[in-house]
Amino acid sequence: MVVTSFFVLQLLFLPPFAALALDFHVVKPHDLAFGARHRPAKLAPLGHGHNRLSLSLFHRDALPGRNFSGHRHRLDRLLERDSRRVVTLTRRLSTARYHVDDFGSEVVSGLEEGSGEYFVRVGVGVPPRDQYLVVDSGSDIVWIQCRPCSQCYAQSEPVFDPAESASFAGVACGSPICGLLLSGASAAAGCHAGDCRYAVSYGDGSSTKGTLALETLTFGTSAVRDVAIGCGHSNRGLFVGAAGVLGLGWGPMSFVGQLGGQAGGAFSYCLVSRGSDAPTGSLVFGRTAAVPVGAVWVPLLRNLRAPSFYYVRLLGLGVGGVRLPVLEDVFQLTEEGEGGVVMDTGTAVTRLPDAAYAALRDAFGAATAGLPRAPGVSIFDTCYSLFGYQSVRVPTVSFYFAGGTILTLPARNFLIPVDDMATFCFAFAPSSSGLSIMGNIQQEGIQITFDAANGFVGFGPNTC
Repeated sequence: MVVTSFFVLQLLFLPPFAALALDFHVVKPHDLAFGARHRPAKLAPLGHGHNRLSLSLFHRDALPGRNFSGHRHRLDRLLERDSRRVVTLTRRLSTARYHVDDFGSEVVSGLEEGSGEYFVRVGVGVPPRDQYLVVDSGSDIVWIQCRPCSQCYAQSEPVFDPAESASFAGVACGSPICGLLLSGASAAAGCHAGDCRYAVSYGDGSSTKGTLALETLTFGTSAVRDVAIGCGHSNRGLFVGAAGVLGLGWGPMSFVGQLGGQAGGAFSYCLVSRGSDAPTGSLVFGRTAAVPVGAVWVPLLRNLRAPSFYYVRLLGLGVGGVRLPVLEDVFQLTEEGEGGVVMDTGTAVTRLPDAAYAALRDAFGAATAGLPRAPGVSIFDTCYSLFGYQSVRVPTVSFYFAGGTILTLPARNFLIPVDDMATFCFAFAPSSSGLSIMGNIQQEGIQITFDAANGFVGFGPNTC
C-alpha cells in the first residue's frame, strides 16, 4: 500500500533540469518557510461519557513571549536542542536503564532551551491550574515542578502548589504504584519518610527528583482522576518554559499506559506544519477518535532494553519514486537492542546511519543538480540558494516500511529554510551511532496513530 502525503502547487517558474524519470514536487519556496506564530487555540470542548480526550498541539515557538530575529536564530536554537536530544537518546539506549542520582490540552512546542518541541496545555489539580507540558513519545513518566522547590527552572506559569489542590494525594512507599515505578526502566524509586520518591536523570544532564503522587489532570472539560505523576521538587536542565513532561511512551507509567483500556490503548497526533494556516496540531486519546478510516499500518517493534520507545521496521529509502540501494540491515533492530528506527516527537531532524544518509543525500543532490547550491549550515551539508525563485521542482523522498507501506513526504518535511535569504537545506543528518531517529520535521502534517494495545503505528490518508 502507498501513502502519498504531499503538496502540489502551481508551477510558476521552472529552472532547467536534465531529463529525469523521477517523481517530483513542484513547490514555492515561500510555502516551505516557517509560518507566523499563533496564539494557542482553546481546547476543544468534550462531552462527558466519551472514552476520548482531544487537545490542541502547539509548536514550541507558539508559546507566549517567544521573539525571534529570523530563521537563522530559530534554526540555531532548534539544532542546539536537537543535538542534546540525540545525545540523550543515544545514551539511554546504550545502557539498560537511566542513570539516576542517589536520593539525598493543548500541545505547544517547546522549551526555551533543550529538548521538547511540542507542548500541550493541561489543568493540574482541583481546581485545575493550567500548565504547559512537553509531549514526549520517548518518556514513561508524567511529572511537573512542585512547591516547595529546592531547585526549579523558570517556567511560563506559576509553579504548581500541591497544598492548593483538593485532589492531590501522596503515594506510600509500599504501594503497588511505587513498586511499578521501581520495576520500570525509565526512573528510580526510593523511600523517604514513608513517601514514594522518584528520580529521572536524562542523558543530557537534565533531571527531576521528587515525590510520586496521584492527581487529577484536566483536558478541556474532561478530567482524568488518579493519574500517577512525579511532583518534582528538584529539577534542572533543558525544560525552561514548560512545567514538566507528559510521557506518552510504551511503558505502564506513561499517560497512555495509565489510561489503559479507557482509551482503547490508542492515541494519535498531528504536528502542525510550518507555513500552515492552522494555528495548532492535535493530540487525541481514544480508539474511536484516534484511529482514522483509511490509515495504513506498520508493525511496531519492542526493544526490551528500551521498552518506552516506539520502534518501526524501516526497510529502505527512496528519492523520486526510486528505491535506493541501501541494505535493509542498516535499519535492523538487533536481538541485543542495538540499531533500529525510533519514532520520536522530541527530535526534530531525522538521523540515519552514515551509509543510508550518504545514499539519500547523494541521490537527492543528483536530482537537484539544476538548483543553485549554498554552503552547508551546521549539521546540514546539502543546501540551496533559492532567492528570486517563485517555485522549484524537487524530487519526492519516501520511507519504505515492512509490509509494503511507502510513506512519501511533503516537500516542506525535508526542505527547510535556514535564514531570511531564501537558503534551504535538506533536513536529514547522519547518526552518531547505528540508531535511526524519525524526527518531528518529517512527521509534520501527517496524522500518526499509535495503537499500543495491538502493536501498530498508522499513517492517516490525509494531511492535517
